[in-house]
Amino acid sequence: MFKQIKEDVEVALEKDPAARYFLEVLLLYPCVHALIAYRVAHWLWNHDCKFLGRLLSFFARWMTGIEIHPAAKIGKRFFIDHGMGVVIGETSEVGDNVFIYHGVTLGGLSTKKGKRHPTIGDNVVIGAGAQVLGPIKIGGHTKIGSGSVVLQHVPEYSTVIGVPGRVVFSGVETVPDAGEESYPDPVARAIECMLERLPQMEREIRALKETVKELTDPASTSNNKDVK
Repeated sequence: MFKQIKEDVEVALEKDPAARYFLEVLLLYPCVHALIAYRVAHWLWNHDCKFLGRLLSFFARWMTGIEIHPAAKIGKRFFIDHGMGVVIGETSEVGDNVFIYHGVTLGGLSTKKGKRHPTIGDNVVIGAGAQVLGPIKIGGHTKIGSGSVVLQHVPEYSTVIGVPGRVVFSGVETVPDAGEESYPDPVARAIECMLERLPQMEREIRALKETVKELTDPASTSNNKDVK
């Protein structure tokens, strides 16, 4: 557990350009404090000390503004940027190397017991204010846009935006890292695809008109009969 806490601090140093040194992150980063509290609370929860686990998570929520249920399952190299308003429900499962921003909710839509929160794959980025609701699966290497409300399963290597969330891009391989984060405009990309398709559609329509004209033109019909 202590090794995991050390790794949480190192991940914050790696992913946050504003982080300067280990002690600063350990003492002054609420997201790290929330993760430390979660690691301990999760251990208590799994060792039949559920009340103490819930008590610790309650104090962590009060101190950091981040609510993580001690029964949730969170993988390695998890990072919350800023963190205020983040809620992670009881049956949530989060993979490795997941990066989420403030205001994100991994919530449920049902009051019944059982699996009711999302499962997040590895290497997923979830933008600020996004809501991922229900027992859905978010495929690995997916990016969810800020303010999106995701209610359906999402395949791997996808980009999701909107309310309700819709997949605007789905690939099969990662884009090579250019050294900086790149977030292309999905609407602009959709318009580009339409413009690329227009010339071909115009040619097909022109050919169809010529065919119809030949079939309906009386002169061409009489000529065909004379030839016969």
